[in-house]
Amino acid sequence: MFKQSELKKLEDLYAESGNQLVVLYGPMNCEKEKMIGAFIQDKKFFYYRARKASAKEQLAMMGEEISRQYDVRLQQNTYDEYFNRIKSGNPSKLVVVIDEFENIVKKDADFMESILKLKNRRLYPGPVMIILASSSIVFVEQDMHEMMSDVEKKCISAKIKVPNLNFLEVVRVFPEFSVSDTIKIYGVLGGVPGYLKYWDTKKNFKQNICDLILSEDGHLFQMAERIVSAELRELSVYNTILMAIAKGENKLNDLFHYTDYSRPKISVYMKNLSHFDIIEKVVSFETGGWDNAKKGVYRIKDTYINFYYKFVYPHLSDLYIMEPEEFYDIYIEKELDEYLNRYFMNVCMEYLSLLNQIRRLPLHVTKMGTLVGKTGNIDIIAQSTDRQNIVGLCNWEKPELTMDMCRELFESMKKAKITSKHIYLFSAKAFAPEVVELAKNDSRFELVDMNEL
Repeated sequence: MFKQSELKKLEDLYAESGNQLVVLYGPMNCEKEKMIGAFIQDKKFFYYRARKASAKEQLAMMGEEISRQYDVRLQQNTYDEYFNRIKSGNPSKLVVVIDEFENIVKKDADFMESILKLKNRRLYPGPVMIILASSSIVFVEQDMHEMMSDVEKKCISAKIKVPNLNFLEVVRVFPEFSVSDTIKIYGVLGGVPGYLKYWDTKKNFKQNICDLILSEDGHLFQMAERIVSAELRELSVYNTILMAIAKGENKLNDLFHYTDYSRPKISVYMKNLSHFDIIEKVVSFETGGWDNAKKGVYRIKDTYINFYYKFVYPHLSDLYIMEPEEFYDIYIEKELDEYLNRYFMNVCMEYLSLLNQIRRLPLHVTKMGTLVGKTGNIDIIAQSTDRQNIVGLCNWEKPELTMDMCRELFESMKKAKITSKHIYLFSAKAFAPEVVELAKNDSRFELVDMNEL
């Protein structure tokens, strides 16, 4: 359960002539290890997973694995010697994987020097593909650049970031589920393979939430806090900020008043959370009505962390004294549909993107986004290079998409100073009869229900 597109990138790089040095990274639970396993299964390889250990102990552990795998006797115990003694045994390209390589780089500068020698055929004469893998986004995207020399950076053939699964890929994971049921799973776990694998298809939605998230022995119990604290210090500060954002305090000024932290302090912590792919700044789609758009709005990007800080973290006291089912009924069920509307919007955007790829939209879209207005929002705006628009309205929460919702959309479009000849109305449940009649008589409107999705 991993991104096949990233596996193909590795295969394409392997097929190239010469030696390659690839940095492969992604968040915890992206299952990059499964991807690496699939990649090396039909190849000659050496795999080493670095631990958090001293430089001396790391050398000793890698040396033991090389001695055992290649039946060689090592004398110098250096990375130069190690990479000199590895071999494929035939003319095929050897794959050398150092997983969680940041645990070595942080302690031993000699490691990267030996990696460069290996890539430049100064240690191993045959063709080799080196994969440096990491579960630390912060290290690869921030710390690594500060630690590496320009020469080392230039020697990297490719950096591949392993993304989470998109909605269509999650649908393929659960082919027995309806689109509606899959959206609910997607709105809680996102597309994280390491979470999705624990979802029990024989249990209903509520029972899975209770067993995985709300039970002390659940695989995802307090996983959100473990992820945040894995690389970010001062968990109490991050907990406060994330709970505030989950409550709707989504502007820097709002956070300043809510938390009592100084503005410079909040800015630093927000930057750290952004680097870690936990939060994101929502930039409204730029239109002629820019004055009506909110600027600098933040939201929690990581789906599971968003769910946790919205529903679980504020009520931890009750979580420990209530039965999971009771906690679910009181704190989750009532607001779940309102919460899921954002993820339904994401699915609708993905639907339009897929239609765009196969040229099934009335115009070719080159950018897509949303508009968060000071008064009124527009769920989806998709635009072509000549500034023609497709507008989307998404209804997950209400029993049906109504004419009043359409009127609100028209008012928001007026304030945003945009027009559109193509308006897609998405509804998870139903359309009001007046809306159905409108679509019959007005060619601008396209109704998309769950069956179409």
